Amino acid sequence: MRRGHTYGALDLGTNNCRLLIARPGPQGFIIVDAYSRVVRLGEGLLEAGRLSDAAMDRTVTALAACADKLARRDVRLTRNVATEACRRAANGARFVERVFNETGIALDVISAAEEARLAVLGCHMLIAADGPPALVFDIGGGSTELMLVAPGSVNGGEPDILEWVSLPWGVVSLAETEPQWPGADDRLHGYERMLQRVAPMLDGFRERLLARGVRDVQLLGTSGTITTLASVELGLPGYDRRQVDGCAVDNAPLLALCRRIALQSVQERARVACIGPDRAELIVAGCAILEAILARWPGGDVRVADRGIREGILRTLMGRDGVWAAGK
Repeated sequence: MRRGHTYGALDLGTNNCRLLIARPGPQGFIIVDAYSRVVRLGEGLLEAGRLSDAAMDRTVTALAACADKLARRDVRLTRNVATEACRRAANGARFVERVFNETGIALDVISAAEEARLAVLGCHMLIAADGPPALVFDIGGGSTELMLVAPGSVNGGEPDILEWVSLPWGVVSLAETEPQWPGADDRLHGYERMLQRVAPMLDGFRERLLARGVRDVQLLGTSGTITTLASVELGLPGYDRRQVDGCAVDNAPLLALCRRIALQSVQERARVACIGPDRAELIVAGCAILEAILARWPGGDVRVADRGIREGILRTLMGRDGVWAAGK
């Protein structure tokens, strides 16, 4: 095993910029450095169709910090991916060029299919091999991916994705369809409209699964919405990855929590431990997407993964580099 080599994985989403730097370990990899910053790259994109100057400036500042970490850690190989905001924006390609010129980071604007593959690759170890097919969902900033994964494929090689869909709704894009209403009744009506917006594509995906004979699934969620809500449901005083990653949260209290948060004001949400000011405005849209998913695949519990695209990138890079090959 080439223990000394260091690898990087950068995921630039619609809301967050995240970096992981790791070295190979006997059971996977060992994280040596990390970075996460809320950049809201996709802020205003739904209406304008373009990335705003302020959003691009914020993001370039965060990416410059990532470039500094990659240089200081002497990273051997990295992959830097950008997702829905850069896919959708009319000036996405120009922004990618600016990032390279100012930071040296070459962003790879990946397809929704590649985003789904990497998310599954990063968290599929949490799928129970003896259970029904897994429905993995990744609620992002600009889109939401759902992937049906064969459970028997998780023990070796790459997971077998049987069906998948990408919804054009994430916490940023969906939140921008509704104002932050001051009254509880208005907040409830706005929340119901969010549910209605995501319903058609989810209904279509459910029909595709039923056509395959798939009714029962094991649910596995990744990304900020589910990890945040799990930490709230667990009653944690602050976010703790060790308690959240791999935990299981029952469906019913999770649905009740979504409704409770949806009726709160921004200020009330900001005071909730593990939500705070950074997520207070966007968490309701995440709740709506999650509730819509849980309503169509009810029962049981949801397994929670604090891992996803970055971990999938690292596994891909290290696997292709042969770091776990015998005698290396």
